Amino acid sequence: MLRYDFLKLICSVRRFSSHHKIMRPDDANIVGNVHGGIILKMIEEAGCIVGTRHCNAQSGDRCLAALVRVEKTEFLSPMFIGEVAHVTADITYTSQHSLEVQVEVIAEDILTGTKKLANKAALWYVPCSLQNVNKVMDVPPIKYASEVQEEQGRKRYEAQKLERRETKARTEMVLPPPPNPENPPKEKHTVGFSQSSLIHLVGPSDCTLLSYVHGGVTMKLMDEVAGIVAFRHCSTNIVTASVDAINFHRKINKGCVVTVTGRLTYVSERSMEIEVLVDASSLVEADQYRAVSAFFTFISLDKDNKPLKVPALEISGEEETRRFEEGKARYQQSKAKRNADRQPQK
Repeated sequence: MLRYDFLKLICSVRRFSSHHKIMRPDDANIVGNVHGGIILKMIEEAGCIVGTRHCNAQSGDRCLAALVRVEKTEFLSPMFIGEVAHVTADITYTSQHSLEVQVEVIAEDILTGTKKLANKAALWYVPCSLQNVNKVMDVPPIKYASEVQEEQGRKRYEAQKLERRETKARTEMVLPPPPNPENPPKEKHTVGFSQSSLIHLVGPSDCTLLSYVHGGVTMKLMDEVAGIVAFRHCSTNIVTASVDAINFHRKINKGCVVTVTGRLTYVSERSMEIEVLVDASSLVEADQYRAVSAFFTFISLDKDNKPLKVPALEISGEEETRRFEEGKARYQQSKAKRNADRQPQK
């Protein structure tokens, strides 16, 4: 009984994690805006730390928290070179084999002392055994402030589990190859003109102790590709505005080759939605698969960081039309939610 209470105390203490990082020139674009991928990487690292600490507070095999999903993430305020990012993570729900971590990023101007909320996100992890990467460990339960809080967490858990299954089935379709760089489409503002791919060989520095890729590394590559697509479309300074749910369908192992492909799906007057898909293949075995998928939204900015109008997207064919209409529906749903959130609470 004493041992059980002691472990409960450890789990409670280790539910929270915080770290800080000053933004440097190599974290930002040429005009000083910090890349969204850098922020996503910090968020994932904070979630992994608190999740791993929590799951190793119990006896048994040691484990490492592996990222399986990031909920829709809004980039609320831009971050700049010289500012300090304060990243805090807290475990807000646990199921038998997974845990939800809520992360906040505060940007501080250390010259003036002013602070602003730059980003907040919810991430889902599963603990994988260090002895067997394919073995998912049990997660120690946390103590909730109320039954309502626990029930709300359970609803979020069931919703994300269902959406992950649906997204995996939808995105396993083969992605058409990117345009030949030696013979690019001549028509600007088309899907093919801006579509881009990045090929990366996974090395040891990209990987966890279990020799699969850190989720934050993958998200950073995805943001880079999406940024290239957005820049090619509008030829201005661009920044990440939000990221729709990122689903990690399968692990990417050390030594794999990953192909990260981005393509425009929808363009509004002031924003661009870009679908980013990550495919992995082994150098040794004939195994190619869809590993990660997400939608990134970018906005175009002028020299004073004010939003600019985005060129319209020229679409052609049934497939591009279908993706455009689906993107438009996501945009309208997101806009309606933002408007609802702005309404004063009665």
